[in-house]
Amino acid sequence: MKLLLNNIFYSFPVQLLMLHFRKYQVLLLFWALMASTINSGFMKSYGADALFFVPEYLGEVNALSGALVGISMGIFFMSWNITTFILHTKRFKFLATASEPFLKYCINNSILPLIFLTFYLIKSIRFNINKELFSSSEEFFMVLGFIGGLALLIFISFILFFGADRGIHRILHPQIKKEVLDKADIDHPDTDGTDNFGLNIGHYFSTRFKLRKARSVKHYDQEFLDSIFKHHHFAAMISILFAFIFLIAGGFFLDVKFFQAPAAVSITIFFAIMVAVIGALTYFLQSWSMLFIIALLVLVNILYQNEIIDPRNKAYGIDYTNKSERPEYSKKGLLELCTPENVNADKANMLSILNNWKKKQQSEKPLIFFINVSGGGLRSATFTINTLQKLDSITNGRLMHQTFLISGASGGMLSATYYRDLLLLKKRNPAIQLNNPVYADNITQDLLNPVFSSLVSRDLFSPVQKFSVGPYQYVKDRGYAFEEKLSENSKGVLNKQLKDYSADEKAANIPLIIFNSTITRDGRKMMVCSQPVSFMMKPASFMADTSLSPDAVDFAAFFAKQNPHNMRLLSVMRMNATFPYVLPNVWLPSSPVIDVMDAGLRDNFGQETTLRFIDNFKDWIEENTSGVVIIQLRDRIKDNWHELKQPVSITDMLIKPATMLQNNWFKLQDYFESNEYNYLNSGFNKINRLTFMYVPEKEDQRAALNFHLTAIEKKDVIASFNSGYNQQELNKLLTLMK
Repeated sequence: MKLLLNNIFYSFPVQLLMLHFRKYQVLLLFWALMASTINSGFMKSYGADALFFVPEYLGEVNALSGALVGISMGIFFMSWNITTFILHTKRFKFLATASEPFLKYCINNSILPLIFLTFYLIKSIRFNINKELFSSSEEFFMVLGFIGGLALLIFISFILFFGADRGIHRILHPQIKKEVLDKADIDHPDTDGTDNFGLNIGHYFSTRFKLRKARSVKHYDQEFLDSIFKHHHFAAMISILFAFIFLIAGGFFLDVKFFQAPAAVSITIFFAIMVAVIGALTYFLQSWSMLFIIALLVLVNILYQNEIIDPRNKAYGIDYTNKSERPEYSKKGLLELCTPENVNADKANMLSILNNWKKKQQSEKPLIFFINVSGGGLRSATFTINTLQKLDSITNGRLMHQTFLISGASGGMLSATYYRDLLLLKKRNPAIQLNNPVYADNITQDLLNPVFSSLVSRDLFSPVQKFSVGPYQYVKDRGYAFEEKLSENSKGVLNKQLKDYSADEKAANIPLIIFNSTITRDGRKMMVCSQPVSFMMKPASFMADTSLSPDAVDFAAFFAKQNPHNMRLLSVMRMNATFPYVLPNVWLPSSPVIDVMDAGLRDNFGQETTLRFIDNFKDWIEENTSGVVIIQLRDRIKDNWHELKQPVSITDMLIKPATMLQNNWFKLQDYFESNEYNYLNSGFNKINRLTFMYVPEKEDQRAALNFHLTAIEKKDVIASFNSGYNQQELNKLLTLMK
C-alpha cells in the first residue's frame, strides 16, 4: 500500500496538479472565476451563469449553440495546456526525447479539466431542466452538442500538434541519436526521472493511456534539451495566435449574425487568451513582468489623457463635434436654464398638453393617471409589460387613455416605452391587439449575450468600427450592441429619434414620458423629454430661490446647441438603464464633461418625478380633474421584512459598515418617496396611490436582477400579478374608475 501511494504521489498527473498550485497561481484564477460563475456565484446578479447554460446563437438555444460553447471550452483547455506546457516543461525534461511530448503532457495534465468538465455538465443539466424547463430530449441534444464541439476542437488541436511533433522529431532525431552516442560512456540510472529542479517523476500515462516509467535525461546536454522544447513552444504559441485572431475577427464582423457567437464563447476565449498572455509575460519577462504591466498602464493612461485613445461611450444622435459651444456644467449654467421666463414658457406649453389631454376624455372631470415603473433589468421589464397589458385590457383601454405621464427607471422603462409605442401603432391600426403575449415575449428576450460578446470581442480587441446617426459618427461598442439587440427584439418599433414623439405627445395622443438618468459627478437627474421641462429642475417651492442649485437638468435645454432632439430613443432608454459595468456610462458633451448612468441610482421607482410634476400643476389638476391616481409597478416588495439579514460570520461584521448603504439603497428611496408624498398630499387631498408588485412564489427563489431571465423566472414574475395583494389593488383601481 505504501508503495502504491508513493507511486501515485510521484506520478506525472499528480505532480503536475501540485505544481499548478505551487507556481503561477494567477493562472488558476481563471479556473476559479469560471467555476464560480457556473456555480451561480461570480456575477450571478448579472446573469453570467445563464450565459454558459443557455447560450444563444442566431436567436436560438440548441445543439449548435451548445457546440460553440464546447469549442470555446476546448480552446480554453488547450490554452491552459499550451501555457503550462511552456512554463513547466523545464521541470519535466524526460518529455524532451519522447515522441509526441505535447500529447503526453495534455493526457497527464487532464485532472483539472476533467473535474471542471464534470462539474459544468452537472450544473448545466440541473439549470436547464429545473430553471429553463428544457425537456429531456432538448437537454440531451444540448449536452451532445457541447461534448461534440469540445471533442472536435481537441481532435483538431491534437492533429495539428501531432503533425508538429512529428516534424520536430524528424528534424531533431539525428541530433538525439548523436547526443546518446556522445554520452554513452556516462553511467546514468534509467529509471530516475529527477532533474535539477528536484522534481521526481516515477510514472506517466502514454498516448495509449498506459503507465510508463519516466526515462532519465541526465546524459543529455541542457542546451540541447532546451532547443528541443523551444521548437515545441513555438508551435504552441502559433495556436494561441490563431485564437487571438479569431476573437478580433469576431468583433470586426459582429454585425453579421453568423459571427455573433454566444457570449459564453467570447468570454471563454477571452479567458484563454488571458491565460496565454500572462504565461507569455511570465516566460519571456520573468521578474520584469510586473514592471512591464505597470509601464503599459501608464502608457495607456497618457494616451487617454491626451485623447489619442477614447473609450468613452456616447449618446447616439447628438453632436459631439461642436467643441466651441459646449454648455457650461456649473451652478450658473444650470440656473440660466430655469429662469422665470423659461419656466413660465415651459409650463404654458405643458398646460396646453394637459388641456389637449382633457379634451380627449369622456367626462368633465376625469381621473388623471400617472404610471411609475421600477428598475430591475428584465425582471422589471417582464412584470411591467404583463401588468400593463392586463390592466389596460381589464379596463378596456381606459387606463392608458387616461394616463398622462410615465416615468421610472431601467428595465421597467424598456417595457413601458415599448407599450406606449404599441399604443401609438394601434391608433393607426386598430387591428393590433395590445394584450397579445407576443409583445411581452419580444421585449423580454435576452439582452445579455450581445452585450458580453461585444465587451470581449469588440470593446477590448477589435479595431475601431464606426456607424452614423444623421451627420454624426460614433464608435461601435457594447452600448451599440445593446441598442441593436433591443431594436431587434422590439421588431424595429423603438428605432426612432426623440423628435419623432414631439407632435403626438403635444397632441396628447400618447402619454408623456420623462426619462431619467443619474449624473455621476454629483447625483443630479438628467431629464430627457421631447417637451421642454425646465420647471422640473427644482422643487416648485424653491424655483425662485437663486441661491439653491437645481437638482435636475433639462437635457434638451442644456444641450440646445448639440441637436438634442436628434438623439435615438434607444440611446435615451439605454441612458436610463445603464446597469453598472454591464453597460458603459454615457458621457455627454458639456464643459466639464459629465457622464450618466442608471436612473435607479437616484430614483429607482419614478415617483420623485411624478410628485414634482403634480406639485407644479396641482392648481390645474384641482380645477380640471376629479383626482390623481398614481400607479406604481415595482419589481420588488415594498416594506419587505424578508430581506433583513443578520451577520452570520466575523466577515459579515467587518464589511457591514461598508455595505450598509448598498444593502439599504432601495429602502432609503422608499422612505424618501413616502415622506415626499406625505408632504404633497397634506395640502392636496386628491391623490390615490396603487402599487402592483412582483411577489415571488418563494422569496429565496426570486427572479434575478439582470438582462436575462430563465423560463421559470419569467413564469414566476408573470404569475405574481395574480397574488392576493395585487388583486386587492386591482379591485381598488376598478372601484376608482367606476
